Amino acid sequence: MIKFNKYYFLLALLLFAVELYIGLYMHDNFVRPYGGDFLVVILLFCIIKSFVNWPGIPTAAGVLIFAYLVEISQYFHLVTLLGLQHSKTARLLLGTSFSFIDLLCYTLGMATVILVANIRLSMKNF
Repeated sequence: MIKFNKYYFLLALLLFAVELYIGLYMHDNFVRPYGGDFLVVILLFCIIKSFVNWPGIPTAAGVLIFAYLVEISQYFHLVTLLGLQHSKTARLLLGTSFSFIDLLCYTLGMATVILVANIRLSMKNF
């Protein structure tokens, strides 16, 4: 079950670099608010697949549920409830503002993962 996958690891590193760039240098009204959320679930999927050989669909579903739970925790102000509102790290990792659009971005990110996986699989069988 635990197996290192170089392909997913390199993809995760690339996505992390893109996310870092977006976070540090993008100050627009589209890529930063939506692109980052779209990519972060793909990044999490790649991190998991880098180290464990779980099936793609259940892994994607798990990542999507995790992202939804983090977003829902923002609705209930979990950072404040935990007394971590002054922690920059906690605010960055858990977020502070709920958005239905974020849920849509997470869903589209995981749909893209599944679509790409299905295309790759059909090309192998071609």
